[in-house]
Amino acid sequence: MKFRNYLFSKNKKNTITLWRWICTRLLSLAIGAILIITSIIWLRYYIPSVLMKNKIPESERNELNFLIKDPTIDINRYHEIIDKWYGLEFSNPDFEFSDWALVISLVMASIPVIIFITLRAVRPLSKHISHLAEVARAVAKGNFGVKVETPGSVPIELNRLTEDLNLMSAQLARYDKELKASHVAIAHELRSPLTAAIGRLQGLIDGVFSPDADQHLMVMRQLQHLNHLVEDLHLLSLARAGELYLNYQKIAINDVVREKVSWLKPKLLELGVEVNIYGEKELMCYADHFRVGQVISILLDNALRYAAEGKIIDLTLLNVDNNILVNVRDYGNGVSDSFLEEMFLRFSRAETSRSRNSGGSGLGLSIADAICHAHHGSISVKKNEDGGLTFTVSLPKDNDANK
Repeated sequence: MKFRNYLFSKNKKNTITLWRWICTRLLSLAIGAILIITSIIWLRYYIPSVLMKNKIPESERNELNFLIKDPTIDINRYHEIIDKWYGLEFSNPDFEFSDWALVISLVMASIPVIIFITLRAVRPLSKHISHLAEVARAVAKGNFGVKVETPGSVPIELNRLTEDLNLMSAQLARYDKELKASHVAIAHELRSPLTAAIGRLQGLIDGVFSPDADQHLMVMRQLQHLNHLVEDLHLLSLARAGELYLNYQKIAINDVVREKVSWLKPKLLELGVEVNIYGEKELMCYADHFRVGQVISILLDNALRYAAEGKIIDLTLLNVDNNILVNVRDYGNGVSDSFLEEMFLRFSRAETSRSRNSGGSGLGLSIADAICHAHHGSISVKKNEDGGLTFTVSLPKDNDANK
């Protein structure tokens, strides 16, 4: 029974509101401070008075005690004793009733002022923390994307906490949206080649198709596509978990770009697309040669897939501050503003009006984004005023940034 009462009282205590919790403690602190100050003032006069009285000879002490009650009996003798033992500045060594009345009056008058100032100062803080708690509770229940306004009347630490909470909520909303879309897309992307391979094999088993090299090659292509998709998803999972291995070495970005353009030359000639490389020569940075090349290949492939009608792709290499920038610009039809914010999400594809060649799983740009962030860099995209898109890859130049 006692244990039950203890739990009940404990739970009841935990239900106190933040507003009441703060007010109770601040008001207790304020009133306690007033009482302490009052006590110090009283001791300031009481202790010296007691010590001095003990030094006064008993005969003069008794005489002084008698005269304190009514100094008019012998005012000259009264001042003589006071001046002799307490000094000329003292008039009465006792803490009289009027002094106590003044102190108590000041305390009683200051308490309402302290209460008003305390409540006025604490109320915005309490309301804001309560809003933060509501947002945190909503996020915990899965309602991602909710935000709380940042007031200017709270401490900077609380403002930063608000900004971090809003950022966390927005990121969780983005991750949740990406995850839901990915579940559907993954099921579709995995099912398509798997279904095609199973159907073709079943046809071979039933004798519908002749077991020749062409039929086997068709099955192999579907399985290779499935394997490639699984490898891409595995890479994204490693990058998201921070476990993507990178072989850092000093590389020349110019060489990586020229190498990837050379690999694509047959396709460029087929589509009639010209690639121009501008910028500084011999730009060096510490990075993974293979992974950086993979990012360049993805961006070039994306430009060919969705903007080949522009016939030109410009690559510009720059050294800005302590970063190496690679700008990949196309002159295609561009994309809508709404899709621009989703380009780096998994399985995102542009609308068919932009695409000249269909295909692709929609993982390319998300892989490029993951590789850049694994290098402690970034990748961004913007629409050009005269059409097309420009992707910007930023990689740290120094090795210290990758440690």
